[in-house]
Amino acid sequence: MENNLETDYIQRCLALAEIRFDRGDNSDWNSYDFEKLSESIQEATGVILSITTLKRLWGKLSYTNSPAITTLNTLAQYAGYPDWGTFKRKTLTGNAQQQVGKQKATVPDSSIDSISGQLATDSPAEAIIALNRSETDNGISAGTPGAVTGPSTGNSGPTKVSGGVHQRTRRWPYWALGLLSVAIILYVALLSNGRSKPAADPTAYKFSSNKTVLTGVPNSVIFRYDASAAKDGDTVFISQSWDVRRKFAVPKDKREYSSIYYRPGYFRAKLMVGKQIMKEHDLMISSNGWLAMVDPEKDVPVYFNRKEFLKGNIIEVDKSTLEAYNITLQPDNPPLRFYNVQDMGGLRTDDFSFETTVKSNFSEGSAVCQRIGILILCKNDMFHIPLCAKGCVGNIGLYAGGKSLQSMDTDLSKFGRDLNQWVQLKVEAKDKHIRILVDGEVACSYPAQYEATDIVGVQYRFEGPGAIKDTRFIKGDKVIQL
Repeated sequence: MENNLETDYIQRCLALAEIRFDRGDNSDWNSYDFEKLSESIQEATGVILSITTLKRLWGKLSYTNSPAITTLNTLAQYAGYPDWGTFKRKTLTGNAQQQVGKQKATVPDSSIDSISGQLATDSPAEAIIALNRSETDNGISAGTPGAVTGPSTGNSGPTKVSGGVHQRTRRWPYWALGLLSVAIILYVALLSNGRSKPAADPTAYKFSSNKTVLTGVPNSVIFRYDASAAKDGDTVFISQSWDVRRKFAVPKDKREYSSIYYRPGYFRAKLMVGKQIMKEHDLMISSNGWLAMVDPEKDVPVYFNRKEFLKGNIIEVDKSTLEAYNITLQPDNPPLRFYNVQDMGGLRTDDFSFETTVKSNFSEGSAVCQRIGILILCKNDMFHIPLCAKGCVGNIGLYAGGKSLQSMDTDLSKFGRDLNQWVQLKVEAKDKHIRILVDGEVACSYPAQYEATDIVGVQYRFEGPGAIKDTRFIKGDKVIQL
């Protein structure tokens, strides 16, 4: 009986998911549809359900075991509920309300409305009072408000009560008893929703990781965790980075989880139960020198061979290199990325200079603005400096030293340049003061309040072909040439 009820809940939740997905009858779905459903669920919940798991849920693959609670929680979230338990309670409430609706043929609408309003706030005892009051107000009982009814004697004659008022003995009709049961169920559901769970104890959890290769990407990371202290109904997640939306549900009774990092950088991996972070640690994925790729973000990047982009002291991916990989330049410009992520020996954001020279000699079609983003990557922070064609400075933004500047309300016109030529950029941070120069001219300068942190590398973003050279960090007499 319990299994049948659980299956019924699952089928209802799947039906809601299908409505949100809006891709027609599931009998016509193929692997591509389930791939898109997996992407849709990830975008909505931050959790990945595999295509195989989804096919099992929809009965496309044979599977006799019940779905894991982590899967059900994610499915319920996609259907619009906080978690699986809430979905079940709300579904139960909905069924009860349907039963109330069936009584409207014999109970006046005003009575139902009055009781419904009471159920939102009253206890079961108060709901009984409301029910009695509704009977009186609608002529179901001939008693006078305030009168006390004597015990039933089995006859239908009048009974003498205080104040000399007579009324007939009141009997509870069957529908009223049923409505009282509904009131109690609704009250318990509302009461349980209002209670917050006590915070879990992070010391009861363990979390660590090991990389399969020391440097470079792709790089698989084996996460080892112990979440056995999680309670029934709790969903356990591993978040690979600072962005907790990009998390994966993991079984609490398992101990290992593997993931692939396709992009280098500094990450703060987290073990979470629901929204609470239990454990976290640093995770550095270095680039092993310069790395060039076209990064579609949701797919595996296209990596270029070093001999294709390392040209003496210039790092460049040109139009012919992209075309050799069958990467089209129009109508959408390919997102070209250069990385150099490594241990910078304690270089920090409160005292450094950064110099680089860039060029983007591709301005065809939608690449007319020749936008370039130069990122200084840090632990828990970053600097982002934009460059673009002179005519496009009306829509750029800068972030450095914990401060964001937007061209809509700040003059950033000096970041507009002729990018068909080499353009020099310099960033200076000293005593919490930021100064940025473009071709030797001060483009912006301001005091900043931010928490100093370690620098771990650089990233360059081009829309189409691009080139860089002469990149270095400087602190006093120390020069880190990249």
